[in-house]
Amino acid sequence: MANRWFLLGLALLLFAGRTMHAQDEDGPLSQAEVEQLRDSAPLPTVRMKVFESILNSREKDIAELVAKPHRPGYAEDMHDALDQFGQILNEFNDNLDEYEKNHRDVRKELPKLLRESERWATVLRSPAENDGYSIVKKIALDNLKDTHDLVVEMEGELEAYFKAHPEAAKAEKERAEHF
Repeated sequence: MANRWFLLGLALLLFAGRTMHAQDEDGPLSQAEVEQLRDSAPLPTVRMKVFESILNSREKDIAELVAKPHRPGYAEDMHDALDQFGQILNEFNDNLDEYEKNHRDVRKELPKLLRESERWATVLRSPAENDGYSIVKKIALDNLKDTHDLVVEMEGELEAYFKAHPEAAKAEKERAEHF
């Protein structure tokens, strides 16, 4: 009887392990990217650069798909690439919201992010319309518009905040130096 329970427990453990591993493979980020984001968490400007690098990589994937002759499976590949871009951008937006709410000094990164968001928009619009990926394309473009709007808002609000609270800017600088 004990052996039966042991075997059942072992089978469940193996099944759960496979299920969790499959979920990792289906996520928009590789394990290395997850680790980069985790390592950069204490430093918002560094974390922003990591997100930008990841999004640049996905942008390149989309541009390469558009440039190549279409083949069977193109719509599925484009769907996946656009979906990943949109999901990663949504997570990035959540981080930006937190940085704004907590008055993190990311002002130096914002102009670069605005320029990149314009370039990303061009690439996201480049795939021809296709029912196989039109919804995720729209979601990715909507998330990108949210990013752009948030960055514009942050530029003004953070500039005003740190002008009114110079001690906060100094504390942010000291925090960054400790990491």
